Amino acid sequence: MQSSSIVLNPTSNFSPRFNLFPPKSNLAEPKTRMAYLSSFLGGFKNLSVSAKMGVDASVGTSEDDQNTGFCTLMDYVGKEGLGVGDELVVLLGHLTFACKKIAALVASPFSSSLGKNVSISSGSVSDRDKPKPLDVVSNEIILSSLRSSGKVAVMASEEDDLPVWINDDGPFVVVTDPLDGSRNIDASIPTGTIFGVYKRLMELDHLPVEEKAMLNSLQSGAKLVAAGYVLYSSATILCASFGLGTHAFTLDHLTGDFILTHPNIKIPPRGQIYSVNDARYFDWPEGLRQYIDTMRQGKGKYPKKYSARYICSLVADFHRTLLYGGLAMNPRDHLRLVYEANPLSFVAEQAGGRGSDGKSRILSLQPVELHQRLPLFLGSPEDIDELESYRDVQQKVNPGYEV
Repeated sequence: MQSSSIVLNPTSNFSPRFNLFPPKSNLAEPKTRMAYLSSFLGGFKNLSVSAKMGVDASVGTSEDDQNTGFCTLMDYVGKEGLGVGDELVVLLGHLTFACKKIAALVASPFSSSLGKNVSISSGSVSDRDKPKPLDVVSNEIILSSLRSSGKVAVMASEEDDLPVWINDDGPFVVVTDPLDGSRNIDASIPTGTIFGVYKRLMELDHLPVEEKAMLNSLQSGAKLVAAGYVLYSSATILCASFGLGTHAFTLDHLTGDFILTHPNIKIPPRGQIYSVNDARYFDWPEGLRQYIDTMRQGKGKYPKKYSARYICSLVADFHRTLLYGGLAMNPRDHLRLVYEANPLSFVAEQAGGRGSDGKSRILSLQPVELHQRLPLFLGSPEDIDELESYRDVQQKVNPGYEV
């Protein structure tokens, strides 16, 4: 491998020149990628020293750098890592393949023109919730990948009226929101895929297909064996939990691998950010208004003024909250329990956070309908506790909305 080099011209302004990409033939080798990245980053680390010296600097790699390897998602969940079981590893491989295709689709310059050639029947869905073409395509990508895995009995999706039975012998059930936030995709606002994985309830195998498909999909969130989301933004990040903490992996577009970048995420006990649609302040119940007013003024149990940050993309708002603390919330009956609230609450709890409907733990709720809606509050445990102490925080009237 050719080492990256940074050449400084002492007579010019600070303008390093470097070879950004090593030969493509070497990119697939993990050791090559590691040595290259260490070399590349090491160049910037030593740049100021070389600039003061006014000489050319050839950047090499240390022995420690060469002995340090990337940890991929498959390595992390496999036998040498978390050991989640071969069948779940296979399922995860197919699911991540689907999400890589969705990531490419979302970033495509042709994505906004899909709607001109796709006919969609919205059925009884309101205008506000009519699926976008990208939602439908993403749903088909995930369904196709899950079929190919051979590990999924049934898939329940936001885009389908009823669960889809896939395989009588599949050991798992997958619930998913294929493309959260797609309503604003033309503005390049971050979007995401949400998923949850359950074990198939084999005691229901004797029932008719439609009945066992529905009952398998309506399991309590407490029975999840895995859940997560994929954020499509400046980076494509898969954040997931398999019941052993919460971990995030960033997609390496050069190799197609998800690389472990955030092991064992722990949400701060308190944050200083709340995420909610403040424009609906006057539609909120008194308890929620009092809570927000108190936090804005720094008069709560945490004596600092809170800031508002709202993207209007559930995955993006939750991802920021998971890393920085605080709350991400929608106080009205809008978000879906089965494939949004349950998976994200599972991820939050595994990171030390909480998921609540304003009164009760999300994962303790028993779904009764596939597309059941509810208020959702996700975030730092102390922030959620304080919010719930105001009691009247669920917005039960929705003027200006079609539900």
